Amino acid sequence: MTASTDRYVTYSNIDCAGNSKKLMAMLRQHIDDPDKTNAFRKKFKGMLATIGKPGESNGRKADEIFLIHAYINNLYEVFEEYEDEAALDLLDQIERECC
Repeated sequence: MTASTDRYVTYSNIDCAGNSKKLMAMLRQHIDDPDKTNAFRKKFKGMLATIGKPGESNGRKADEIFLIHAYINNLYEVFEEYEDEAALDLLDQIERECC
Protein backbone atom coordinates (compact mmCIF):
# COMPACT_ATOMS: atom_id res chain seq x y z
CA MET A 1 0.00 0.00 0.00
CA THR A 2 1.48 3.33 -1.02
CA ALA A 3 1.04 6.47 1.03
CA SER A 4 -0.94 9.26 -0.55
CA THR A 5 -1.48 12.86 0.37
CA ASP A 6 -4.72 13.49 2.19
CA ARG A 7 -5.55 16.95 0.89
CA TYR A 8 -8.05 17.56 3.66
CA VAL A 9 -5.39 17.14 6.32
CA THR A 10 -2.30 18.50 4.59
CA TYR A 11 -3.76 21.12 2.26
CA SER A 12 -1.71 23.88 3.91
CA ASN A 13 1.50 22.17 2.75
CA ILE A 14 0.44 21.85 -0.90
CA ASP A 15 1.33 24.60 -3.36
CA CYS A 16 -1.94 24.57 -5.28
CA ALA A 17 -1.52 28.16 -6.48
CA GLY A 18 2.06 27.64 -7.63
CA ASN A 19 1.31 24.33 -9.34
CA SER A 20 -1.74 25.77 -11.08
CA LYS A 21 0.30 28.71 -12.41
CA LYS A 22 2.97 26.26 -13.63
CA LEU A 23 0.30 24.18 -15.39
CA MET A 24 -1.18 27.25 -17.09
CA ALA A 25 2.30 28.12 -18.42
CA MET A 26 2.53 24.59 -19.82
CA LEU A 27 -0.93 24.97 -21.36
CA ARG A 28 -0.03 28.31 -22.96
CA GLN A 29 2.72 26.55 -24.92
CA HIS A 30 -0.07 24.72 -26.74
CA ILE A 31 -2.97 27.16 -26.90
CA ASP A 32 -0.87 30.16 -27.89
CA ASP A 33 0.26 28.34 -31.04
CA PRO A 34 -2.03 29.57 -33.86
CA ASP A 35 -1.76 26.15 -35.54
CA LYS A 36 -3.26 24.47 -32.45
CA THR A 37 -6.19 26.79 -31.80
CA ASN A 38 -9.91 26.12 -31.71
CA ALA A 39 -12.97 27.85 -30.24
CA PHE A 40 -12.50 26.46 -26.73
CA ARG A 41 -8.85 27.42 -26.60
CA LYS A 42 -9.62 30.97 -27.73
CA LYS A 43 -12.30 31.27 -25.05
CA PHE A 44 -10.00 29.79 -22.40
CA LYS A 45 -7.27 32.30 -23.25
CA GLY A 46 -9.85 35.02 -22.70
CA MET A 47 -10.71 33.59 -19.30
CA LEU A 48 -7.02 33.47 -18.39
CA ALA A 49 -6.76 37.14 -19.28
CA THR A 50 -9.41 38.02 -16.67
CA ILE A 51 -7.57 36.44 -13.73
CA GLY A 52 -7.19 39.07 -11.06
CA LYS A 53 -9.62 41.40 -12.85
CA PRO A 54 -13.08 40.81 -11.35
CA GLY A 55 -14.39 43.88 -13.19
CA GLU A 56 -13.79 42.04 -16.46
CA SER A 57 -15.31 38.75 -15.37
CA ASN A 58 -18.76 39.72 -14.08
CA GLY A 59 -17.39 40.21 -10.58
CA ARG A 60 -16.04 36.67 -10.27
CA LYS A 61 -12.60 36.23 -8.78
CA ALA A 62 -11.42 33.45 -11.04
CA ASP A 63 -7.91 32.15 -10.61
CA GLU A 64 -5.92 29.38 -12.23
CA ILE A 65 -7.06 26.67 -9.82
CA PHE A 66 -10.71 27.61 -10.36
CA LEU A 67 -10.27 27.33 -14.14
CA ILE A 68 -8.47 24.01 -13.81
CA HIS A 69 -11.25 22.64 -11.65
CA ALA A 70 -14.01 23.94 -13.95
CA TYR A 71 -12.37 22.78 -17.19
CA ILE A 72 -10.32 19.79 -16.07
CA ASN A 73 -11.62 17.42 -18.75
CA ASN A 74 -10.89 19.94 -21.50
CA LEU A 75 -7.37 20.39 -20.16
CA TYR A 76 -6.80 16.63 -20.10
CA GLU A 77 -7.85 16.55 -23.77
CA VAL A 78 -5.35 19.26 -24.75
CA PHE A 79 -2.44 17.58 -23.00
CA GLU A 80 -3.40 14.13 -24.28
CA GLU A 81 -3.70 15.43 -27.84
CA TYR A 82 -0.13 16.75 -27.73
CA GLU A 83 1.19 13.85 -25.61
CA ASP A 84 2.45 16.27 -22.97
CA GLU A 85 3.22 13.76 -20.23
CA ALA A 86 4.74 16.32 -17.84
CA ALA A 87 1.58 18.44 -18.02
CA LEU A 88 -0.66 15.38 -17.66
CA ASP A 89 1.26 14.33 -14.54
CA LEU A 90 0.99 17.81 -13.04
CA LEU A 91 -2.72 18.04 -13.91
CA ASP A 92 -3.32 14.68 -12.24
CA GLN A 93 -1.42 15.87 -9.15
CA ILE A 94 -3.46 19.08 -9.01
CA GLU A 95 -6.69 17.14 -9.39
CA ARG A 96 -5.76 14.81 -6.53
CA GLU A 97 -4.38 17.47 -4.20
CA CYS A 98 -6.32 20.63 -4.93
CA CYS A 99 -9.65 20.00 -6.66
